Amino acid sequence: MNSNKLYIFLVLTVALMGLQSCQQAGVNNTGSEYMPDMGHSVAYEANYYNYYYYNTWGSEDEYYKLAQPGLPVDGTVPRRNNHGSFAIPVQGSVPYYYGDSDEERERAIAELIDNPLPITDAGLEEGKNLYNIFCSTCHGEKGDGNGYLVRDDGGVYPVQPANFLLEEHLNASNGRYYHAIMHGKNLMGAYKDKISYEERWNVIHYIRSLQAKELKLAYNQLENTLNDVDQPAGADYLAANMVDHAEGHDVDLEHKDDHHHADGDEDHMHNEHGHEGEDNHDH
Repeated sequence: MNSNKLYIFLVLTVALMGLQSCQQAGVNNTGSEYMPDMGHSVAYEANYYNYYYYNTWGSEDEYYKLAQPGLPVDGTVPRRNNHGSFAIPVQGSVPYYYGDSDEERERAIAELIDNPLPITDAGLEEGKNLYNIFCSTCHGEKGDGNGYLVRDDGGVYPVQPANFLLEEHLNASNGRYYHAIMHGKNLMGAYKDKISYEERWNVIHYIRSLQAKELKLAYNQLENTLNDVDQPAGADYLAANMVDHAEGHDVDLEHKDDHHHADGDEDHMHNEHGHEGEDNHDH
């Protein structure tokens, strides 16, 4: 008899626990969960903030810091691919050691002079396509600051974008352009998350070609009479390009970039610049 009572008591106890564990959420009650770790993973997930009150990774602030995007491990080598087998980033990533401030902007303008990529026809074509997608809406297809958003037939944007054809921008270092791409300037937002390392430099090459066109100067794979900074790839590159295409291969422009990086010092390797417009708007 006593064993029957004990059995009934255990059954009732288990039943009550089961009902309690399945308690439904109410207006001011989140309900109860049995083994909450099954439903709320405490595993760290990069770039994903999923803190909740059962989390055992520390305080909410500590977990928030853990969830932030991190820098690549020291010694990491970016892998690049021209054929699109990897989605993002297509052309790798290079650290940029200039912060988002006026002081850092001036430092980038003063220190980042050379475009690490040679001028190539393929690079100019890529730069043109990207410029027309991301830049021409404000800066205009000619680089004159007369894009659709500010024209009378467009959006009549209240802030004048930079006119790259003015002497101020003709004489600006490549660092001024690259820094604006990385961090933006005034109403222009950053574009570092939209175009990759080599794409940024090719956009800058294309802007230089627009400036050369305005002045009726040369800026191409064989010749640059606009400035003495940006280097054409030259006839040897053109010949190699023709051979590669004759054999049915795509030209890997990024090897040129790797060569520049390998021969330069660390500061030159990180010679990432900014593209910016006038101080009232860069986009």
